[in-house]
Amino acid sequence: MKTAEVTGQQVRRSTPMEVLARLGLLARALIYLLLGGLTFAIAFGARRSEADQRGAFQDLAAHTGGLVVLWVIAIGLVGYSLWRLAEAAFGVAGEGKRAGPRLQSLGRAIIYAFLAASAFSVIAGRRENQAERSQDLSARVMTHSGGRLLVGVIGVAIAVVGIVLVGQGLYRSFEKYLRLGDMGPRTRTVVRALGFVGTVARGLIVTLSGILVVDAAVRFDPAKASGIDAAIRTLAQQPLGQALLVVAAIGLLAFGLYGIAEARWHVT
Repeated sequence: MKTAEVTGQQVRRSTPMEVLARLGLLARALIYLLLGGLTFAIAFGARRSEADQRGAFQDLAAHTGGLVVLWVIAIGLVGYSLWRLAEAAFGVAGEGKRAGPRLQSLGRAIIYAFLAASAFSVIAGRRENQAERSQDLSARVMTHSGGRLLVGVIGVAIAVVGIVLVGQGLYRSFEKYLRLGDMGPRTRTVVRALGFVGTVARGLIVTLSGILVVDAAVRFDPAKASGIDAAIRTLAQQPLGQALLVVAAIGLLAFGLYGIAEARWHVT
């Protein structure tokens, strides 16, 4: 079923792929809002949940009505993955048939397919610890010949992705994916600010996650190879840990709010 969209004096119908994109972007936004809330809670010692996507899913499922929201997120993540897969196959809007953006979309499709599977497993009642699974996998890989090198290379790749995200925030390159002309002046200013703060914060956390994976390989310490959770816990252990966590939480929340705006005004 197609939905109507009003742009200026023109009325057009959104295609199924546009609906998938918006639903997926909204699901991603909700995840970052949940992560921001978890990080705030950890900053003030309120809970001990995993500070990652699965921890956010489990925390949400424990609240009244949470499973309904989690169903929406899981379905949205499937939509996001299918949308990015279509981009990988047919090209990214505004990027033509360039290989780089298509490969990025393929990577995103795979990552969000795993996140969707994680959400559905929480809905099914399976209680697992994502951070511990990452640690166990890293430990098994590092016991093999060349395993530590492989883990280190993966860590470098994650850190590079994080640095790219920081650059996208600093140079505000995310704006090319938004229909800024459809926003009012005040809305445009707010969305730009949220995109800048949120994308930089997200990039810094991803970069720190990658650095910790490299450190885990160098020191043969799989405990540090547990993704976002390890990055958040590392911030908490610093001299100004609480302040750093609050800043990280604000950044994650900013990206979540930006994500809602992106779902509304994304160029598809």
